Amino acid sequence: MKRNYLFVVVMLCALSVQAQEKRTLTLPEAISLSVSNSKQLKSKQLNLVAAQATTEEAKDRQLPSASVSGSYLQLNKPNIEMKSSGSSGGSGGGISAPSNVIYGMVNLSVPIYSGGTIKYGIQSAKFLEAATALDTVSTKEELYQNTIEAFANLFKARTALVLLKENLATAKQRVVDFTNLEQNGVLPHNDLLKASLQASNIELALLDAENNWKVANLNMDLLLGLPTNTELMLDTTGLAKKDDARTLEDYLSLAQKGRSEKEQIALRKKAAELGIASIKGSMLPSLSFTGGYIAADIPGVLKVTNALNAGIGVRYSISSLWQSKAKLKSAKAQVDQLDLANSQFDDQIQLQVNKSYLNLISNRKKIEVNAQALDQAKENYRIVKNKFDNSLATATELLDADLAQLQTKLNFTLSRADAFVAYHKLLQSAGVLSTEFNK
Repeated sequence: MKRNYLFVVVMLCALSVQAQEKRTLTLPEAISLSVSNSKQLKSKQLNLVAAQATTEEAKDRQLPSASVSGSYLQLNKPNIEMKSSGSSGGSGGGISAPSNVIYGMVNLSVPIYSGGTIKYGIQSAKFLEAATALDTVSTKEELYQNTIEAFANLFKARTALVLLKENLATAKQRVVDFTNLEQNGVLPHNDLLKASLQASNIELALLDAENNWKVANLNMDLLLGLPTNTELMLDTTGLAKKDDARTLEDYLSLAQKGRSEKEQIALRKKAAELGIASIKGSMLPSLSFTGGYIAADIPGVLKVTNALNAGIGVRYSISSLWQSKAKLKSAKAQVDQLDLANSQFDDQIQLQVNKSYLNLISNRKKIEVNAQALDQAKENYRIVKNKFDNSLATATELLDADLAQLQTKLNFTLSRADAFVAYHKLLQSAGVLSTEFNK
């Protein structure tokens, strides 16, 4: 029994330590972990590996092709009768039937000219590989922004939790004070009920805030690849507002140059144009150097060794003149689609950058307004509290002033976090988030 009790105590202690695992986290550390553990980014990197293999495969078409074949055949004894015309009398001579046949061949072909299909295929594969690499870059930019938003959400959830806990402690103490006043006949029972109701409402809000914080913490753990029982303590040192004098036009100009998606479209268009050239090249004759070696042994009949051959081979598929029309039409349509996609993306850039810029301006203005509102709410609470202590204000006014002070504190903190996210969203829409963040 003692051993079992000791085992249970040890296990509970271990579980308690595991459940209370904490980790201090900065934003650069969070981004580094998210990049290292992102399944989406790893998937894009595998796509790049596949694209690199496709390029190598296209290059391999320049190499000689060689084949070796051979056979050993076991034959039966056929009936062979040879007749000669114009002979009178006598019997014709016979030959012995072979019982087996052995032969082997080696063939070699080296492409000399293929209408440019090999060259265009290699160049097209390189462009597609480069486009896939840029796809990884855009995914990393998106991952940066997702991590920043998750970090800010966790900060907001934690701030709300702390403020509500502080306010709940104040509300509970107020209930105690009001209870004493009510017992001494100084305060109506109805005012005590109002104070108790406000404390209950704050407690309910605190439960929601705790749930929001737990969900935000879990989301951050999953994003960073950390154990889901890790409690993250955010270090926000160095995350103050950055001075940035760039205008909307500056960001639009950066987006035209910095958005990797735009360059991806350009590379895929070049690959499609090379596809057209490759189809046209397949309609031309192809030229190759060929060579081979043959050896055969038919016992009693024939033996061949050292039979070499070499020459130039020409191949021309006449059917390609009419079979390639549909392929050519499809390839040209793909180029037109990419031209349209580029135009659509230009419109998308305009919308995204303008929206992000206006959102940033709005959020920074909210910080100023909320800062003024917070000062006003604090002063208002101080005045109302002083009046209440001197029986010049009602309990309802005091509770309303306290609630307004709590709300303005939350609004001020949350607006700062929202502006931080909005600034980096603008950098992402301009295609310079990872560059600017790593300065």
